[in-house]
Amino acid sequence: MFHPKAIFRILGILLLIEALFLLTSVPVAWYYNEPVVKSLLMSVAVIAGAGAVLSYICRNAGRDVSRKDGYIVVTLIWVIFSLFGTLPYVLSGSIPDFTDAFFETMSGFSTTGATILQDIEALPRSILFWRMMTHWVGGLGIVFFTIAVFPIFGLGDIHLFAAESVGPMRAKLHPRISVTARWLLTIYIGLTVICTFFMHFAGMGWFDSVCHSMSTIATGGFSTRQESIAAFGSPVIEYVTTLFMFLGGINLSLLYLLIFKFQVKDLSRDSEFKTYLSIVLVFTAVITVGLVLTSGMDVSDSFRAALFQVVSVQTTTGFATANYVQWMPLLWLMLCALMFFGACSGSTSGAMKCMRISILFKVMLNEFKRIVHPNAVIPVRMAGKIVPTGVQSAILAYTVIYIFVLLVGLFVNMGFGLDFLDSFGLSVASVGNVGPALGHYGPMDSLATLPAGVKWFCSFQMLVGRLEFFAVLLLFTPVFWKRR
Repeated sequence: MFHPKAIFRILGILLLIEALFLLTSVPVAWYYNEPVVKSLLMSVAVIAGAGAVLSYICRNAGRDVSRKDGYIVVTLIWVIFSLFGTLPYVLSGSIPDFTDAFFETMSGFSTTGATILQDIEALPRSILFWRMMTHWVGGLGIVFFTIAVFPIFGLGDIHLFAAESVGPMRAKLHPRISVTARWLLTIYIGLTVICTFFMHFAGMGWFDSVCHSMSTIATGGFSTRQESIAAFGSPVIEYVTTLFMFLGGINLSLLYLLIFKFQVKDLSRDSEFKTYLSIVLVFTAVITVGLVLTSGMDVSDSFRAALFQVVSVQTTTGFATANYVQWMPLLWLMLCALMFFGACSGSTSGAMKCMRISILFKVMLNEFKRIVHPNAVIPVRMAGKIVPTGVQSAILAYTVIYIFVLLVGLFVNMGFGLDFLDSFGLSVASVGNVGPALGHYGPMDSLATLPAGVKWFCSFQMLVGRLEFFAVLLLFTPVFWKRR
């Protein structure tokens, strides 16, 4: 059963909250005496006005929200936030083209980090701050933020949280969703603040430190510089960024238990974390050797470049210190593989996630064992616990959909005239929310020259990838709209 008035009431409240997020850019514009204050205030007024109208019209709506309502709200609000989020870009003239503005905004909220900007430093700092704010909000989740700060949806919290939360197996730290959300938000804010200070003491100015910490902890990849982290030319900044990108790729629930409950054993016993760490170490070692042998860099520079790019790509952050598409093919092909892996479930990273990769690998091994021992009962275990068959089926379905959406993107991109490598790289980077792609759209390149049709489809891929397909694609199935 659907509750239209309740849906519109929630959308109205969420738009009011988006206006508050955007309002944080206004003091930045005042401080730096930028001429975009009027554009920002107009944008805030439009967004707040739309939210107020919806909230007032549906003020008498009940608080009951069904599971189906939750999926509708989550999908709509990510699209609506991106549509209204274009206003600061368009009204200020920073990105006058609506298609480009929507692409940039969706890339921000989905923490993809792909950009159409060709001269980032030319933008007002308040607009750059809004870009980072879209990352920071989208990293934890639009609805998740609202539940944590304003638990106003009553019984609907659980359905909204279930629709937006991602990962194959979800852990609750507290019976009340709002309490769990606040605990995780505390970790999120704490990491952002600590990262800000580390980056500042490493050599960044305060503005760059705040912006890059928001982007790093959200594993987004937007930068205040056209050349990303490479523009600072500082090994210390690179190592600090690598550390916090890695932390951003860890399950936030695991970090909470580690920091507030001092449960160090949980981290050492967590099989997904061990998989995540192992992939980083192995790929870093192999790429380091490859760079030493082929690039002319010494061991320390090769290690730093390899570690940074491996962590950046696996966590789907997308920062860059080198144009890896110019490395030998085997090395950038390994980075392309990492675009599929992703970091831990329950983190802000995108792509498949290490837990799914681990479970898929174990399911595959079990199939070989069943061929030899057809009557054996061989459960799949993660962290000593049996993975239910329902979860296994969901992961297999997720993998099939992932590959299907990726291949559709490949055909769409090639249909607009892009070559195979560019098309494949864009599709992989968009679905996995990685950002930098391959070919002519690598880590140091802008996507401004893409055809408009490709930008719109990549935006769709970013959305379904961020919400992990089911929440969005479910709305296109007839069974979802049946009354029973």
